[in-house]
Amino acid sequence: MKTTINPPAGPAVKGTVYSVLFAISFGHLLNDLLQSVIPSVYPMLKDNFKLSFAQVGLITLAFQLSASILQPFVGHYTDRRPNPMSLAIGMGFTLIGLTSLSMASNFAFILLSVCLVGVGSSVFHPEASRVAQLASGGKKGLAQSIFQVGGNAGSAIGPLMAALIVIPHGQAYIRWFACFAILGIVLLSAVGKWYRRNMGERKTRVDGGKRAGEVQPLGKTKVALSIAILLILIFSKYFYMASMTNYLTFYLMDKFGVSVQESQFYLFAFLAAVAVGTILGGPIGDRYGRKLVIWVSILGAAPFTLLLPHVGLLMTAVLAIVIGVIISSAFSAILVYATDLVPGKVGTIAGLFFGFAFGMGGIGSALLGWLADHTSIEYVFNVCAYLPLIGIVTGFLPNVKGDRRVVKQ
Repeated sequence: MKTTINPPAGPAVKGTVYSVLFAISFGHLLNDLLQSVIPSVYPMLKDNFKLSFAQVGLITLAFQLSASILQPFVGHYTDRRPNPMSLAIGMGFTLIGLTSLSMASNFAFILLSVCLVGVGSSVFHPEASRVAQLASGGKKGLAQSIFQVGGNAGSAIGPLMAALIVIPHGQAYIRWFACFAILGIVLLSAVGKWYRRNMGERKTRVDGGKRAGEVQPLGKTKVALSIAILLILIFSKYFYMASMTNYLTFYLMDKFGVSVQESQFYLFAFLAAVAVGTILGGPIGDRYGRKLVIWVSILGAAPFTLLLPHVGLLMTAVLAIVIGVIISSAFSAILVYATDLVPGKVGTIAGLFFGFAFGMGGIGSALLGWLADHTSIEYVFNVCAYLPLIGIVTGFLPNVKGDRRVVKQ
């Protein structure tokens, strides 16, 4: 017998609307570019305000929790009451937060500023994920990858721009990034208008699917267990990503003596590799199966993460790039797999998974910062190297109907 889950109703919009996908991807690029300014200026803030590693971790915790706790609630609300203007509203919060950060004069002011940027992310992601699926024309993995790669590209470009604009000139120059936020508001307002025009067709398809009686043969308990397994994989991925995105610069400076500015270029290389892996993960999942992509992405990164703490500067850079490509291919596959488990709840699922990912990144950063203060930054990288081994739990996931690798049981 085959263990399968029926897929959700067909796409509301006929054909893949690439213009909208690329527009929402570019909006994601701007959103994540602005967010990535925060970890990029950690070394500067640490020196300016005499912060400990634990305080640096608390900044990330405040930022990531404000970006995570709200997301499932925003997603649940917009599943019931879609709001096309929420895309631009989220960018507005980010604009206010970064302008505030450029003027922050103490640690509490910094925490408030990064929380505002986090709120902007909470408002943006669930509705943006729904727009991507609406424009997918059925190619959900490809659509999610196009959407995600925009965010990854923004995360890669942000540190590079911070190294060129903020680090040489000081904290006040963060306000120049407001120009990108204003561009984002204009772009996302236009995407919101397209979304508003197509919302009626989407509602008809979602309601029709519910009336048709889509039922998961696995039952609610097994679906919930599958969601829990996916969240464990997100934990593994984003705890490891926290060590790389927040502490790779400190690791390179401490172990190899590189400068702050030079370390930003290594971080850029890693984040650029993350962008490449993201765009590959979705189409490969559409063609060969999302479960296979999840297997390879999480567990497949383990040999390289285990080797990284024991090599020189050049090989560290090479391994960081390889790890970035492999480990980043999972998120699109995980998110689409989860939306297939729970049809008609794209906003809720996107909010849950984006929120959990950001939350794990924030908690991971805080815990790893505390660990670095009490041991060393090199010890942190040795410990985190084992996290991808958790990918073994992928074997407990069921096979989803429509996935290329459905097996007989």
